[in-house]
Amino acid sequence: MRLVDVVSPGVLALLIASGLALAVCSLLVQSRPVVAATALLLLITFGAILWAAGSGATGLAAGKPPGARTSLGLGFWLLASAPVLCLVDLSQQAALRSATRAMIVLAGVAIVVGLAAGGAFDNVSVMREYRAHADTFRAELMRHAVLVAAAVAIVLFLGLPLGILGFRRPRFGERLLAVLGIIQTVPSIALFGLLIGPLTSLGQALPWAGAIGIAGIGTTPAVIALVLYGLLPLVRNTIAGLEAVSPAIIDAARGNGMSGRQILAMVTLPLALPVILSGLRVVCVQTVGLAVVAALIGAGGLGTFVFQGLGQNAVDLVMLGVLPTILFALAVDAVFALFPSTRALR
Repeated sequence: MRLVDVVSPGVLALLIASGLALAVCSLLVQSRPVVAATALLLLITFGAILWAAGSGATGLAAGKPPGARTSLGLGFWLLASAPVLCLVDLSQQAALRSATRAMIVLAGVAIVVGLAAGGAFDNVSVMREYRAHADTFRAELMRHAVLVAAAVAIVLFLGLPLGILGFRRPRFGERLLAVLGIIQTVPSIALFGLLIGPLTSLGQALPWAGAIGIAGIGTTPAVIALVLYGLLPLVRNTIAGLEAVSPAIIDAARGNGMSGRQILAMVTLPLALPVILSGLRVVCVQTVGLAVVAALIGAGGLGTFVFQGLGQNAVDLVMLGVLPTILFALAVDAVFALFPSTRALR
C-alpha cells in the first residue's frame, strides 16, 4: 500500500510543504542562512517521513487482531534515505565543519529515538519485534558494546606502540603494514572461522587457557579478529602522523636539550594526534559494523538478531539488529567529530 493512502492530511501537507521549501532553497545562493535552512528542512522532512510511516501503521492496525503487523516496504526505505543522502551531499558541497556535521547526525538520531520513545512506531513490525525481544535486545546491545570497547582498547594498546616502532624502523614498518594489509583482505567470516581450530586446540592443551575463557567459539576469537582488523588503520595513521611532523621542529626540540623520549611524548605525538585520532575513528566505526559478524561464532551482539532473522526469513528481525548498529556507528562517528583534533583534518 502506498504511503499517501494511509497518512493523515496534515502529515502529507507537511511533506509537500517541506519539499516545496527545499526546491526553493536549491534555487537560492548557497549562503550560510540558506544552508542552515536547507539542513533544518531536510531534518524536518526526515522526521515527517518517519512520523507518516508510524501513523500509517497505526491506522492500518486499527480494528485488526493484536498480532497484526505492518511491515515497511522498499519504497519507505528509499524515501527515508533521500533526505539523509541530501544531507550528506549538502555537508560536502557546503564544506560544513565536522562539529556541524556531528550536530546534524545527533539531531537525526534524536528524531528517531524521540519518535520511538513517543510511541510513533508502536504498530510498526520492527517495534513489535523489539517488544517481543526487549530483554534479549538490551543484553545483546550491551554485549555488542563490550565487544567493541574491548577490541578498540586492545587495538589502541597494541597499535600505538607498533606505529611508533614502525616509524622509528621504516623497514619494520613496511613489513608490518604489508602483513596487516593482507589480513584486511581476508573476509571477516573466513577470519572468524580460521580462529576456531587454533583456539580450540589451545584451550584443550592448556587448562589455564580454557579456564580464562580461551576457546574456539565465543568472545575470545571475536575480539582477536576485531583487533586484527582494527590494527591497520591505527598503525598506518600513527606512522603517517609521525612522518608528517617537520624535521625542523624535531631538530629545534633536540637543540633545546630534550631527549628522544621527551621529543616523542611532548612534540611528535601531540603534533601527530589529529592523524592518529582519525585512524582511531575509522577503527571504532569499522569495529561496530564488524562485530555483527561475531554472532556467527557465539559471541552475541546485535548480529544475533540479524542471523536469526535470516534463518527465519524474518526481515523485521534482521532490521532489529541492523538499525541499532547503524545508529551506533553514526553516534560513534559523531562523537569523534566533536574533538578539535579530528576537526582539524576536515
